[in-house]
Amino acid sequence: MNLSIFDWSIVVLVLTGMFFSVRSSRGLLKSVTDFLVAGRSAGRYVMSISSGVAGLGAITIVNYMEMNYIAGFSMSWWGMTSALVILLITVSGWVIYRFRQTRCLTLAQFFEQRYSRKFRIFTGIVAFSAGLINFGIFPAVGARFFIYFCGIPQTLPLLGFDVNSYALLMIILLSISLYFVFMGGQIAVIIADFFQGVFVNFVFVIMIIFLFLYVDWGQVHSALADTPKKEAQKEILRVESSDEFIHLPEIEQEEKIADINNRHENSSRINPFKTNHIEDFNFWYFLIGIIGVMYGTMSWQGTQAYNASARSAHEAKMGSVLAGWRGLPQTLFFLCVPVLAYTVMNHADYFHISESVNTTLSTLKSDAIQSQLRVPLVLSHILPNGLMGAFAAVMLAAFVSTHDTYLHSWGSILIQDVIMPFRKKPFSPETHLKVLRISIIFVAIFIFLFSLLFQQNQKIALFFAITGAIFAGGSGAVIIGGLYWKRGTTAAAWASMSTGAIIAVNGIIMHQISAEWLATDGGWIWLKDIILVLKSINGQVYWGIGMGASTLMYVVISLLGKQKDFELDKLLQRGKYLNKDETHVINKNPEKGWKILGMGKEFTKFDKFIYILNYVWTFGWTIVFIIGTIYNLSNEVSDSTWMNFWWIYLMIHIVMAVLSMVWFTIGGFIDLKKMMHRLRHTERDHTDDGFVAR
Repeated sequence: MNLSIFDWSIVVLVLTGMFFSVRSSRGLLKSVTDFLVAGRSAGRYVMSISSGVAGLGAITIVNYMEMNYIAGFSMSWWGMTSALVILLITVSGWVIYRFRQTRCLTLAQFFEQRYSRKFRIFTGIVAFSAGLINFGIFPAVGARFFIYFCGIPQTLPLLGFDVNSYALLMIILLSISLYFVFMGGQIAVIIADFFQGVFVNFVFVIMIIFLFLYVDWGQVHSALADTPKKEAQKEILRVESSDEFIHLPEIEQEEKIADINNRHENSSRINPFKTNHIEDFNFWYFLIGIIGVMYGTMSWQGTQAYNASARSAHEAKMGSVLAGWRGLPQTLFFLCVPVLAYTVMNHADYFHISESVNTTLSTLKSDAIQSQLRVPLVLSHILPNGLMGAFAAVMLAAFVSTHDTYLHSWGSILIQDVIMPFRKKPFSPETHLKVLRISIIFVAIFIFLFSLLFQQNQKIALFFAITGAIFAGGSGAVIIGGLYWKRGTTAAAWASMSTGAIIAVNGIIMHQISAEWLATDGGWIWLKDIILVLKSINGQVYWGIGMGASTLMYVVISLLGKQKDFELDKLLQRGKYLNKDETHVINKNPEKGWKILGMGKEFTKFDKFIYILNYVWTFGWTIVFIIGTIYNLSNEVSDSTWMNFWWIYLMIHIVMAVLSMVWFTIGGFIDLKKMMHRLRHTERDHTDDGFVAR
């Protein structure tokens, strides 16, 4: 095994701490609302930290390491294009604030109140089905990481039998996650995720600092700068040895070689203005992602309980605003670690490591799995004792935090939005909690079997995009239209959701069609040509197509429908329907300037400081992006200049990551104490269970 006794002791210590944190939730669970949304009692820092690590997950870490290994630093530059959009979304409380005002326990409950019960059931089925398929590969990717990173044998002796370690590991990890959910529902999930989030960010910062000391910046520059030329030379040698190339006229040979050189010259991992040909993760990937950030706010339901767990709409909005600062250590880790691992794999000074990693990867048949495990295998060769154990513990915490959250989410959606709406009356509280737990067990069994049987053939990010689009492709228009447009109709909602789901399912089917069948010379040539075109579209582009088509359907059908306005004030509990218990007014008449900046009557002085800090940080980097883009479009910028920029960029972010880590840890523990006090002393309303009476 790759881990020493000291490393394993760190893993055991962290796991013990996780169990201890969950046991602290005992006695706090007193109602269905507690199980589903922690009694709507979480403050901004707890929400930010817990939801952040819940959405992180072992699979997400592997996913980002895979993406940034391919794209290098260039990805971060174009990622700045979404910063301003994210700022506008968070400071305005876009979708999040209004949804929390509804006091709905699930998104589909909001759909029933805004549209119809049948639509709630339909969206519940679509969300649950898509989410379950998406969730299906989580245990596989996580277990596979632990096997290769920790050096666990493929089989382990157990009670005199040789047991498949892959399946055994999934069972153990899923059992831990199930225990956490069963102990206290969303209360236990939030508490466990909070402690895990604090630990994960601490280790991320330590690992980044260590890796910068291990790999010289000059080696990073050399490895990244030489890549386009090396990749071009490899492809030219391969092409020149083919019979097809040999029989081409000399002019066509020169054109083919020139095309290869040009293509690889525009695959830079340093200069973001030479990334036109980076496979999959290119300009269009980011453009669709920017649109999707606004369109898809709160669409994905994997962490749906967090959407309703804040103690007020204002706290939900503040938690969203703080997410950018909370996520700095994670963002840095996802950028730095893959790039430094790439350096190790491609610089001559680390040939012995890259050779060992490539030898291990050659034993894996699937290209997708090789891509996922490349960076973890590099880390297993370069991290010292202590950090090996700490990173394994991070991945364990990330695995459990995502799995307990997703088990809770999909299990809850099945009961709340698929089964319960068929009933004429609500469950009793005891029965309700029982069926919720049974549903969660079903989800765990399904994803275990799915991970054992499913053969993954796409990069994780693209698999996420296409499975997520089954629901998110159409739901964005339905959510935004339902919360912000009183003219939106039920018919438009049906058409929008159906359109998004059909486009996404079509994308999945196209990618599963056999390449061997498409290559045959038999009949159906015209159909094969169409399929080949559709098959060439990746998951991200299918998402973009789904968003556009669904929005168009929602707007057009709403305008053509009956001219009847929906009473949004009642749904959002504002105006004469205001919920005074959840609205803490600081200033009844805030100054116009503050209101323009998104700061209303609920804002304290420190809330305003947080907003101003966000504006300064985001607009600062936006100005850098605009000036840099204009200059690069009119001037040739060397790789050395870009590497100097990336060095300054990383140093600034490292300093800010350390400061934010301290800030959020202190604020989080204060929030956690307040949350537990509320849960111990607040009276429960047992009719508040998500059932909508008709």
